[in-house]
Amino acid sequence: MFPAVSFLTAQTRTYKHPPEGMDLTPTEMTETNETAEQQSELAHTHNHDHDHDHTHDHDHQPAPSLNPELTREIEVEVGADEVSKAFKKVVKRYQKLARIPGFRAGKVPESLIRSKFAKEVRQEVLESLVSEPFRKAIDDQKLRPVSEPQLLDMQLFEGQPLKFKAAFEVAPEFEIAGYESVRVAKPEVALTNDEFDAELGRVLDAHATVEPVDEERALVDGDWAEIQFRGEVKDLAQTVTEDGVTNASQSAPITGEDVLIEVGGKNTLAAFNDALRGAKPGQELKFEVDYPADFGDNRLAGQTVSYDVTVKSIKRKTYPERDAEFAKQLGNYESWDDFEGKLREHAAGRKKDALENGAKDKMLEELIGKYQFPVPESFVQQQVDARLDRGLRALAQQGMKAEDMRKLDFGRLRAAQRDQAVNEVKVSMILDKIAEAEGVVVSDEDLDRELLMISMQSREPLETLRERLTKDGSLERIREQMRREKTGSVLYEKLAS
Repeated sequence: MFPAVSFLTAQTRTYKHPPEGMDLTPTEMTETNETAEQQSELAHTHNHDHDHDHTHDHDHQPAPSLNPELTREIEVEVGADEVSKAFKKVVKRYQKLARIPGFRAGKVPESLIRSKFAKEVRQEVLESLVSEPFRKAIDDQKLRPVSEPQLLDMQLFEGQPLKFKAAFEVAPEFEIAGYESVRVAKPEVALTNDEFDAELGRVLDAHATVEPVDEERALVDGDWAEIQFRGEVKDLAQTVTEDGVTNASQSAPITGEDVLIEVGGKNTLAAFNDALRGAKPGQELKFEVDYPADFGDNRLAGQTVSYDVTVKSIKRKTYPERDAEFAKQLGNYESWDDFEGKLREHAAGRKKDALENGAKDKMLEELIGKYQFPVPESFVQQQVDARLDRGLRALAQQGMKAEDMRKLDFGRLRAAQRDQAVNEVKVSMILDKIAEAEGVVVSDEDLDRELLMISMQSREPLETLRERLTKDGSLERIREQMRREKTGSVLYEKLAS
């Protein structure tokens, strides 16, 4: 078993970038760039994902190619006498164990064993002879393989010397001098009142009730208009035909059915507010919207869209009372003030984590750019496998069937993961070097806390979990991963300004 080296996407932890806010519709303004970054692209979710079973088959490469810059070969030879002894030993064991009709136990002729079990005997002989001389050869040459050895030019015949070559990758040698010179801007992580109001608004909106307004009247600020719309993006290149002015490029129209828009709402575009204010159910409206360049939907950012809108009805949203009773519905809160305090604390912590993780990512990108060195291809392929496995599990959770997964182009998917996998391997190797330089260690107490969390999440008894992870080598990989994450945090505190 050789060490896993992933940092950002290791088996023990995964990092994602889920958007924190509601999906934007063509009728809503985007948040400012700063807030959008804070609550979407920079948001990392720490997810303890310790299910290593591959629930979906995909095309793992049977024998990963090796990086020529890191590939080493050794030649090994075992004497003919040892080879003969190994064959005789294995054949005798098969004679004792074989149960063949017509022969008493232990009395099967040696010639029959050699013919009937030739492949199995040869494999056992090979396994018994290869390991020890291989280890001695790499020790003598002071080599440290980091990939499974690939046996080449194998020559194994009874009565003759065993000869083979073994190819494998070694760890790259590189220095990390100057890492202290990397600088990263420390973001302002304090939660603003507007951000808290947005968090609170999402909670209240999720528990609001929507009722129709029966009276015949026009829309006013505070109403929710239920609309149907169709929008055409105006093309800069237009042509004149017998039917009028048409777009040169035929982009798909933007449509919506039964969409609710708050008239006068701060997230509703001014053009929609102006058009809907004073309109009545059944009325058809035509107007244009000039979307700002920083609009959240890239399809619409900086575009002008011509809309046909039909007002279908007027709705009223009723929000729950902000009292202790509602707070208890939301969770184990003693009062509304208790809930607001916990919500503010949670939102502040999430913003802090998101912004700091984003800054750490930038710091790691700087380190990747600063140090150039080859990486073991076997590590890269392991990382590609890990990324694909997580992607397949996500697709399965979204409802994709196994037969549909098998139709995926895994060659293309693997190629698409490669660049990110290379960077992740580089980051882990750099952090391992810096951990040594900074003296970063993970204590047994830290590891115990991590195992306790895994145990609680997986509902596996702690000692059973510890025994299983120890046996399959995962325990040390978890410790290594924790060390890398701790090193990243130590480095951030040292370099951020």
